[in-house]
Amino acid sequence: MKYWVGAFLALATSVAMAATSSHPIDFSGQPVTPDARRMAEQAFASGDTAGKPFAVVDKKQARIYVFEADGRMVGSASSLLGLARGDASAPGVGTKVSTGIPLAERTTPAGRFDSEPGHNIKGEAIVWVDYGAAVAIHRLRPAPAEQRRPERLASANPDDKRISLGCIVVAPAFYDGVIAPTLGRQRGVVYVLPETEAGMAGAGRNQTVAAQSL
Repeated sequence: MKYWVGAFLALATSVAMAATSSHPIDFSGQPVTPDARRMAEQAFASGDTAGKPFAVVDKKQARIYVFEADGRMVGSASSLLGLARGDASAPGVGTKVSTGIPLAERTTPAGRFDSEPGHNIKGEAIVWVDYGAAVAIHRLRPAPAEQRRPERLASANPDDKRISLGCIVVAPAFYDGVIAPTLGRQRGVVYVLPETEAGMAGAGRNQTVAAQSL
């Protein structure tokens, strides 16, 4: 199930303003982007994570942050994201994987997703983020040399990370050491932050409505 990030932020903001959590999130002293920090804090404080492990994906910085169910951050890493900019999945995009997803439809959708461990058609362990849109978190795989995926993943420039069909791709060591023991073992929650002006404007409108309703 997916909820648009803006709608969730409105809910989280109203809850966070009404009460302060006695158990703040623990970033373990690691650097976190402001947007990802705010999302993680609000998701955990509001109880939206429902006692499950969770992750926040900051698309603008092409980075994923992973947390245990108790709010402790266990790791963050660079990630490859969808080639196309955008915060929504094209209708029926999940059925086009075998025939070829058009370049303009290779987006990583934004929103709140109930994640689930699973396997792809080759039997590889992955974490489904949006099964219908065929979006998952998975390890970096062999790809045509001209795509330069390992080099892109290692780059400090977020723009270099836009190459996937829409999936969130991480280094094998990070998947095995951080993703697999958390989101790879049980159902979780993944929050993918919007990157477009339309997506961010929607988040802002929803927060205003929530504040006015208090």
